[in-house]
Amino acid sequence: MSDNASSPRPLPWFARSDARAWRCAPAPDETRAFHRTLPEYAPTPLCDLPSLAQELGVGRVFVKDESNRLGLPAFKALGASWAVHRTLAERAANGEGPGPVTLVTATDGNHGRAVARTARLLGQYAHVFVPQGVHPGAAAAIVAEEAKVTGVAGDYDEAVRLAAEAAEGPDAVLVQDTAWLGYERIPGWIVEGYSTLCAEIDEQLTAAGAVEGPDLVAVPVGVGSLAQAVVTHYRSRPDGQAPALLSVEPEVAACVLESLTRGGPVSVTTGDTTMAGLNCGTPSSIAWPYLYGGLDAAVAIADNDSARAAADLAGLGLASGPCGAAPLAGIRAALTGVGAEERRTALGLGPDSVVVLLSTEGTAANTP
Repeated sequence: MSDNASSPRPLPWFARSDARAWRCAPAPDETRAFHRTLPEYAPTPLCDLPSLAQELGVGRVFVKDESNRLGLPAFKALGASWAVHRTLAERAANGEGPGPVTLVTATDGNHGRAVARTARLLGQYAHVFVPQGVHPGAAAAIVAEEAKVTGVAGDYDEAVRLAAEAAEGPDAVLVQDTAWLGYERIPGWIVEGYSTLCAEIDEQLTAAGAVEGPDLVAVPVGVGSLAQAVVTHYRSRPDGQAPALLSVEPEVAACVLESLTRGGPVSVTTGDTTMAGLNCGTPSSIAWPYLYGGLDAAVAIADNDSARAAADLAGLGLASGPCGAAPLAGIRAALTGVGAEERRTALGLGPDSVVVLLSTEGTAANTP
């Protein structure tokens, strides 16, 4: 965030000192093996960008480019494919009928398209609820996957509520990437699916000579499911380097930052943002303990900061949508302006540090 010379605004920021010592159980190994069986699976690129490292005053900056993941322009297919696989396998094991089911979900764009694509490939149906503010191109892309799309005259939380109601019908199942009391198992499978992305980063950093791994990972946050997967990956290691983990949200939908500040999960009223996939007002219930325990810091950014970051990434050859560019905008906000040195110290960054930014969507995420 840029400071206004006449009346600088404080950066929406939270940090704590003990997150790198927090530990949890690891994700299951079989997730990556499953993804390797999918016809379109390949690791997405991890791009080394020296110009960003120079700008940020660190040793190396890598960007994980999720602009083409399993044939879709965002990382969400990793979670949707694993969760649907587990769901259908469980239904078969329970002796439920072989006929197609309707996979129901709510989405800000990418998750719904991933569920719809998975349903189409597996001969299932999909019904996707889309809140206000989602780019028309994103909704059209879901329709192109042969899914039923229902527009919602409300925000993301309202779309989730309506999707859950619709999934109560016969031969329907809710495949939602946020959890609440009584609905945890399928969102947990979605989080497990995202672990493949983190495993790829380990291998790619080693191949690039950064064998000790990252010193900082910056992740964009909506309800917190990807961040939960990132925390799980880096906080489940019994030894070795524990990187700082930074979450990045839109200023108008900073539910995780607000929850961390208050010390407990809260819902916030969201506004309009170009970072549609992050426009969520309530943290996922299963993600919250991981975010509270394992995140070192959280920052919120404005749309113009994300737009600038996306343009700069495009100039470096990376197609990154507003959500995907948010981590670059977030780390820039953290390392500039009033209090920057304190924030750099809180993140443990020095001139030789290795930083990984998760660019979770490409520019094509908002076009059919």
